[in-house]
Amino acid sequence: MRLFSPRLILNPKPGKSGHLYHSSCYKLKNLPFPKKEFIHMSQFENVTIVKKANVYFDGKVTSRTVLFADGTKKTLGIMMPGEYEFGTDAKEIMEILGGQLQVLLPGEEQWTAISGEGEFTVPANSKFKLKVTAVTDYCCSYIQE
Repeated sequence: MRLFSPRLILNPKPGKSGHLYHSSCYKLKNLPFPKKEFIHMSQFENVTIVKKANVYFDGKVTSRTVLFADGTKKTLGIMMPGEYEFGTDAKEIMEILGGQLQVLLPGEEQWTAISGEGEFTVPANSKFKLKVTAVTDYCCSYIQE
């Protein structure tokens, strides 16, 4: 068994495709090898980092852009407590690595709470609202469809 991240494990079978498992032991997908869209990497390798910070809301939300060789992009950032509204061009997957917030997604009437770790997806060309109640660490993946 090989560990690819703190959360995903590939259990290969000789001569067959491997099974990708979440660390809580449920099968995610039968794959010949793990694909990056299924893996929440704990670190990135062979990337380009844009030095200039992305700064929003008077410095209460900041991030750095990470560019991958295949053209994909992520941002790593910190949000201070406050209420924010963001707009999207591309579909976004927001992975909350630590912190506490509530999110109101497009078309929803109820806020969803995240405490500690969590994830939500925002459709392209939309807006979403956040109520951040504790310093929050995040990784945003931009998905081109």
